[in-house]
Amino acid sequence: MTEHDSPMTPDAASRPSYPDAHRADHVDVLHGTNVPDPYRWLEDANDTRTTEWAATQRQLTQAERESWTTRDAFAEQVERLLGAGTVSPPYWRGQRRFITRREPGQQFSVLYVIDADGVEHVLIDPMVLDPTGLTTLDSWQPSKEGDRLAYQLSVGGTEESEVYVMDVESSEVLDGPIDRCRFSPIAWLVGGEAFYYVRRIAPELLPEAERNFHRRVYLHVVGTPADEDDEVFGAGMTMTNYYGVSVSRDGRWLQVSSAEGTEPRNDLWVADLEEDDPRSPTFEIVQGDVDAQTSLSFARDGRVFVSTDRDAPMGRLAVTRPGEWGAEHWVDLIPEDPDSVLDDAAVLDADELEDDLLLVVRTRHGVSELSVHRSDDGAFVRSVELPGVGTLAGPVEHPEGGPLAWFVYTDHTTVPQIYQFDARTGAFEHFASPPGTVDVPRVSSRVVTYPSKDGTIVRMFIVSPDEAPATPRPTVLYGYGGFGIPMSPGYSAAILAWVAAGGVWAIANLRGGGEEGEEWHRDGMLGKKQNVFDDFHAAAEYLIGEGWTTPRQLGVYGGSNGGLLVGAAITQRPELFNAVMCVAPLLDMIRYTTSELGPTWTVEYGDPEVAEEFGWLIDYSPYHRVVEGTDYPATMIAVFDNDTRTDPMHGRKMCAALQHATSGTRPILIRAEGDVGHGARSMSKSVEEAADTLAFLARWTGLE
Repeated sequence: MTEHDSPMTPDAASRPSYPDAHRADHVDVLHGTNVPDPYRWLEDANDTRTTEWAATQRQLTQAERESWTTRDAFAEQVERLLGAGTVSPPYWRGQRRFITRREPGQQFSVLYVIDADGVEHVLIDPMVLDPTGLTTLDSWQPSKEGDRLAYQLSVGGTEESEVYVMDVESSEVLDGPIDRCRFSPIAWLVGGEAFYYVRRIAPELLPEAERNFHRRVYLHVVGTPADEDDEVFGAGMTMTNYYGVSVSRDGRWLQVSSAEGTEPRNDLWVADLEEDDPRSPTFEIVQGDVDAQTSLSFARDGRVFVSTDRDAPMGRLAVTRPGEWGAEHWVDLIPEDPDSVLDDAAVLDADELEDDLLLVVRTRHGVSELSVHRSDDGAFVRSVELPGVGTLAGPVEHPEGGPLAWFVYTDHTTVPQIYQFDARTGAFEHFASPPGTVDVPRVSSRVVTYPSKDGTIVRMFIVSPDEAPATPRPTVLYGYGGFGIPMSPGYSAAILAWVAAGGVWAIANLRGGGEEGEEWHRDGMLGKKQNVFDDFHAAAEYLIGEGWTTPRQLGVYGGSNGGLLVGAAITQRPELFNAVMCVAPLLDMIRYTTSELGPTWTVEYGDPEVAEEFGWLIDYSPYHRVVEGTDYPATMIAVFDNDTRTDPMHGRKMCAALQHATSGTRPILIRAEGDVGHGARSMSKSVEEAADTLAFLARWTGLE
């Protein structure tokens, strides 16, 4: 038998009959290179040919679904493993605490407020707002006094947030909707009468291709028309800029950051609102045209903390004073550690403390660490033992000061829990659990290292039924490798369901991520993107070589930028694995800038309009690397109709190309879902997607 002649591989008689997809002779000439695009017509979701093609594809996918023997069991297991619900740390504003909590069986987390007397009441329940389950609470921000709440809603997965303002005491909606506020921060002024926020300028003022961009920072007075808001920042700057905005706790300092798209650097300004009219503040530059990421936080003792990777790719924490904004004034408080990434820090103070303390969160190879330092000079005091080898989110501190801070802790087998650190006693203690309970299956979790193609050492988490590979098992290899996002240990119902069924799940910490700092990210972006794919291929080779799995038992899985990753794996090393789950992907890297948020990612991938960068992209663009006559793995591409980040056209075009090209019998499928987008969705929709994903991977890796 060949490695693909297995019980999971049907014979030629069962080869799927794919829908007819016209191959046009369309060719673009870019930088002197012919770039065929036979499925350009599939970019238009409303084209009659596209809708007919999609309808037939749904029938094909449904026929495949009927062959799965594990789907119902996976759906039940995933739902059970999500049964604990969720809970957040407390977010204090004045005497009020704000928390989110999802009870077992609820579709979404609910936002609550707890008053000074301990009485709790609901502020926002998405299912009460919209019983169809299509409305999501994208973000929320209480005023500094805790008496008002700005919150953002979107519908159907579009992430096109609208801002509303609520009176916390009465739950009366005071203002909104304010549209065009996608990804907007909210920065309240003292008093709760106004806030800064980010909004796109009116679409009728822009060419159609630019209507997703041209953000500005505005000041909004609650109860006044949004069209009368004062524009305070952003005019004349790059159209793809994202802006961050915050106001210090005392209301004095306004901070605005600007980054072109998702670039790993920012420019930074501050304004003194005691000296300036908030409607037209005068900005002083902190950092401009510098290849680094920097942010400020304003301490209660008058110091300014500077979190930066300037001259420190693993991150450092410095201090300065108001007015002394330039880097020449920064004095290191927590210097760079060459072996761990600085994630966050918070000062804890109280009259009963001998010294104010500084809590510092780092990650070492993707695993969190917590340490205590003196606040005045950064001197190390001690390490804090964590519950396991996992991930900390936080600290969340009381904005008015105090000795307490809260964290979220999770690892591969621990439902996210809330912990509290008390600077008076030094205790790191459990504070709150999700409202339900869940029986987590016993699994083994380990970290391994392996060499990539160029010798670079890469780390990988392996979650498995056994401590060692006693026998090859059906295995899923997951990766992301982009935008400086680390793959850290965390609770996943899908992973646990897979391992409980007897499979292995591996998560590779590829270059392009943030596990080893900003240089690790830079080594996997732009002209070095192939490093990410090489790291992923080497992970597959390691799993096979060490006996964890075999090519016919190996599936790969990735979403968004990870969808690009597995798309490259399909076209570069199809012999390494038997199944591919490709979710919300980018796949046509020559036309990715023509839709949705694509233009904001040229700083990560490169711009096809630039000759050198076109060369990087065409070399690996999965859609353009499909080769006719190749026996491609079983592939399911999942797309979402309301995805406003990665256009579903990528999945449609790649599916058609693979169906035309493959010489084998393993199916090429597309799973299209309506009324959802790239991000948040109801719990039931999440369970359904996970069940389909796991059942497909099980079918084609032999996990029965």
